[in-house]
Amino acid sequence: MSPALTANALLLLVTLGYAALCAVSPFGVCRRCKGFGCYVIHDRRGRAKPGKTCRRCKGDRKRIRFGRHLFNVASRVHRDGTR
Repeated sequence: MSPALTANALLLLVTLGYAALCAVSPFGVCRRCKGFGCYVIHDRRGRAKPGKTCRRCKGDRKRIRFGRHLFNVASRVHRDGTR
């Protein structure tokens, strides 16, 4: 097999895998608070305690994946265009 064919097959496999991930699990963990819903602060003794609510996820702890966002936009455009 040629290297270009192998690279295309690998790219197709990765793309289909990400599409399957977005279909099965459309939400991922918030990157800023790492899924805690708030910023972790430490007191004087070094113990972790919750701080302010995360501004990015607003305490929901989840974010929509980029691929799912693209799918939602495409389906919305299709639905609005066929009315």
